[in-house]
Amino acid sequence: LTKFRIKNMTSDAPSGARGGLFGAGGRFKGGTDPIMEKFNESISFDKRMWSQDLDGSIAYSKAIVKVGIITEEEGKLLQEGLEKVRAEWSAGTFEIKPGDEDIHTANERRLTEIIGPVGGKLHTGRSRNDQVATDTRLWTVQAEKDIIEDLKTLILAGAEFAKTHIDTLMAGYTHLQPAQPIRFSHWICSHLAPLMRDAQRLQELIPRANQCPLGSGALSGNAFGVDREFLAAELGFDGVTINSLDATCDRDFIVEFLMWHALLCMHLSQLAEDIIITNLLKGVTIDDAYATGSSLMPQKKNPDALELLRGKAGIALGRAVGLTATLKGLPRAYNKDLQEDKIPLFEAVDTVKDCLAIATGVIVTLKPNPDMLMKALCPEMLATDLADYLVRKGVPFRETHHISGACVRLAEEKNVSIDTLTLEQLKAIDSRFEEDVMEVWDYEVSVERKSSIGGTCRQSVEKQIKDLTDFANSL
Repeated sequence: LTKFRIKNMTSDAPSGARGGLFGAGGRFKGGTDPIMEKFNESISFDKRMWSQDLDGSIAYSKAIVKVGIITEEEGKLLQEGLEKVRAEWSAGTFEIKPGDEDIHTANERRLTEIIGPVGGKLHTGRSRNDQVATDTRLWTVQAEKDIIEDLKTLILAGAEFAKTHIDTLMAGYTHLQPAQPIRFSHWICSHLAPLMRDAQRLQELIPRANQCPLGSGALSGNAFGVDREFLAAELGFDGVTINSLDATCDRDFIVEFLMWHALLCMHLSQLAEDIIITNLLKGVTIDDAYATGSSLMPQKKNPDALELLRGKAGIALGRAVGLTATLKGLPRAYNKDLQEDKIPLFEAVDTVKDCLAIATGVIVTLKPNPDMLMKALCPEMLATDLADYLVRKGVPFRETHHISGACVRLAEEKNVSIDTLTLEQLKAIDSRFEEDVMEVWDYEVSVERKSSIGGTCRQSVEKQIKDLTDFANSL
């Protein structure tokens, strides 16, 4: 097929259109190959930035009025026309036409249709290189701010859930083996703490992304001396980029977001895995709204929402690695490879917002089963408390660790639970055990002894819940 197409095409007359920017009579004699048109276009996905593109154009029209490139009347005409284009997008009536290669050409084409030849003055001194960089930064910053609100909602919901169930105890695990008793709320807070860090990290990304590249031109700057600080202020940027070559090709802010979203998705994946395991052990019940059935087995209730949260973490990492690999060999300044930044960016934002919404729904509808959570506790989980008992009597911990281990071994050899060993049996292992050793076998007492900051005692967990709530409310 390729050979047939090449043989039957003339170099002078490809059949595709070039649109308003590169029509015949300029640099190019004819149209583009239709396959090239499809390969080259980005309007199918960058149309999401229509509002940011119009914002940038309105600000730029004001800037070129300031330097006398166009008159105030022309500037007003441009701005009124751009608002009419905005109204069409808002109403869903904007019509994308052949030749609308990207959101920039589509908006400019429609503007010129509405107001006439003055529309052709808008792009004076501006390049799509600084235009797309501006649009993408504006879009990304707004998306990041929206995501912070979603994180706030999840953290607050999780903190309230933890507060509600603070009296419930459960088994804590290391290596997926029973370790020590903890509060159920402590476990919940252990998954909210990473989300707090995620919110902090995302806040730190915004100032770097929120720098204005508009006025950098194609690569060397603006030939008409537009006031870039004015442009930054008009668009709500924190400042301006310092180098025009770098400004047009810098996609660090996207890579940072993709890496950030990979880390967030990893944290949500860990939460999902923990809930899946606890659900398997009947310690919690997942609401039907976040589960699905089997096409064959009527009894099945599958935690698909959680499995998808877990699965999306790998794809998220792939986006971050993929775009970084695309960028690593690019020369200065703009190259078309950079068009490939937006699909992973848009997908990442959509994924994050969906995952946060699902995680919030799962948490607020989750039902702990206190009896089953208690059933998972076993006296052997108090072996460290047994060692600590002797520490409080002045015995070095390394010695008490061996003594407690010997008690565990004796219980295993006799095939009994460690808390059923008699005082005589314990004293036979170490004479420093006394009658009050039997008070060790109390899960609530064990939990309450972990009273340091960040620990699992009630007061400590209440402080964690308060700290998480205060942090979320500060976002």
